Amino acid sequence: MRCLPAESFSRRRQALFESLPSGAALLLPTASEKLRSGDSHYPFRPDSDFYYATGFPEPSSAALLKKGNDGQSYTLFVLPKDPEREVWTGIRHGTDGAVEAFGADVAFPITELETRLAESLADVDSLYFSYGRHPEIEALLGRVLAKLRTGRSAALGPQSMVDPGTLLGELRLHKTHEELALMREGARITAEAHRRAMTEVRPGMYEYEIEALLHYTFRRHGAWGWAYPSIVGGGANACILHYISNDSRFAEGDMMLIDAGAEVDGYATDVTRTSPVSGRFSPIQRDLYEIVLAAQQEAISAVRPGATIDALHDLCIRSLSRGLLDLGLLSGSLDEVIEEGSYRRYYMHRTSHWLGLDVHDVGRYHSSDGPPRPLEPGMVITVEPGLYISPSDELAPEAYRGIGIRIEDDILVTAAGHENLTVDIPKSVADIEALRT
Repeated sequence: MRCLPAESFSRRRQALFESLPSGAALLLPTASEKLRSGDSHYPFRPDSDFYYATGFPEPSSAALLKKGNDGQSYTLFVLPKDPEREVWTGIRHGTDGAVEAFGADVAFPITELETRLAESLADVDSLYFSYGRHPEIEALLGRVLAKLRTGRSAALGPQSMVDPGTLLGELRLHKTHEELALMREGARITAEAHRRAMTEVRPGMYEYEIEALLHYTFRRHGAWGWAYPSIVGGGANACILHYISNDSRFAEGDMMLIDAGAEVDGYATDVTRTSPVSGRFSPIQRDLYEIVLAAQQEAISAVRPGATIDALHDLCIRSLSRGLLDLGLLSGSLDEVIEEGSYRRYYMHRTSHWLGLDVHDVGRYHSSDGPPRPLEPGMVITVEPGLYISPSDELAPEAYRGIGIRIEDDILVTAAGHENLTVDIPKSVADIEALRT
């Protein structure tokens, strides 16, 4: 399985150092393992910011990047080697491994974090740290700062606390060739999973059978697993935007909405396809589906440097509203439908979001002064319009009720326009139906 080389993380840390002002430090923790029940833990996944800067895969760790007038330093705090414990839970890298394999200048056991921070932060002017995400580290920092500010030393520690979100978001928002290679691998794996699901689904199967097929395909090809809990919704369940129960049975005539993507070395794929469980769209399903597909294709065609996510959303709103008016599901003029927002009864979410180490990735959507941010080469976004006719919507004709459709692809912004990373996953009516012939 493809993974990033150590040099990639070294370059990222250097970019972080260059972004930090002199006299600043950046503290990046990652979570500890969390109990699921009894003595069983949830599968561990590193914090994205921490992993972006270090590549270190173990829990209960922290990284400190410090930039002083006399140079810069990179320190890792990790779980120490413990042969007795490693028999049960696997080999740890320890402090020596943190230096030798992950490029730290020095490494200490995580149990020494409080003591070492009190020493390291004494001459720091500003500390970059994300409050609200790591309560235990926040409490530890509070003790460290209190100690520094009540001591007799002239060094009082950091006088300002800065959220590093903008700094990290800017770096993570622009993907390198190495990152894009991982995302293309994720797209390839996800394409196979979606194809198999659309090919093998049948009336009478349960949604969780398709979910299992998706996850099997992800892991079979070496992905970490799913990038987010997979959505497999049949019939009216497709109208629940974040439906993850996946425990209902598919019926004859149902549509199946799958929103699922593989995670490769931390990088997310995010794809949605909607297909007929019985292999053929009904006329009503086809009409609604073609409206969503046309809106998506129009928005994808508009992706290029200088375009904005807000503009893509507006394109989809106009296209979907036009189709809903043509079918009689909305009334009035196109401008009235958009101005009054009546389309929101059937399309209630946004069209795009950033994609990367997180499925809803970091990065500002608007400039600091308010206008929508122009797209730039190297950014990756989703384009995912949909229509959802609630089964309880008495304003809609009964034949339309309980149909949910979403079509989503992952789009790289290039200098020449765009590249659809997930283009190999069938989405035209003809191509989807051909999977079952």
